[in-house]
Amino acid sequence: MGKVYEGIDDRLREFIDRQRVFFVATAPSGAHGHVNVSPKGMTGTFAVLDAHRVAYLDYHGSGTETLAHLRDNGRITIMFCAFEGPPKILRLHGQGEAVTVEDPGFAPLLDLFPNSPDRHAVRAVIMVRVHRVSDSCGFGVPLMTYQGDRDLLIQSHSRRTREDLVEYRRTRNAASIDGIPVFA
Repeated sequence: MGKVYEGIDDRLREFIDRQRVFFVATAPSGAHGHVNVSPKGMTGTFAVLDAHRVAYLDYHGSGTETLAHLRDNGRITIMFCAFEGPPKILRLHGQGEAVTVEDPGFAPLLDLFPNSPDRHAVRAVIMVRVHRVSDSCGFGVPLMTYQGDRDLLIQSHSRRTREDLVEYRRTRNAASIDGIPVFA
């Protein structure tokens, strides 16, 4: 039976800290447009700030749906699944904000992630004000064994200069697949 919590308590924080992957869901405003679900991971890229605030690092990638949707309406759900240990699914519903590498407040937010694998490739810090915390059984989630973080994303961006990343954002990350602008 699922439960709704007042906020992220110590037990839920410990659960979150043990998970190696999480999923982010966003959607544009209105009846049209594509709903997006993105897997996220890499050790040190997610932080529980308090009972009602979390943050994670968003790296340059092939799409920009999450950033576009957050700029459009701020709605976001983050889901964690236990692939090891007792079955559990935890969802954090909230309002998110993308603080991009181009924003003046970006650099200080990186200090929230002292164990992140690389800061060069980060294009935004996603800040989320959580208004609903709930869990469910997770009985249908398979058991899987963690083998390690992939380093391909970090390797691919380590070859790019800051100027290359600016160009990457301009040419490949300027808008969502629905045409919603990302970097204003």
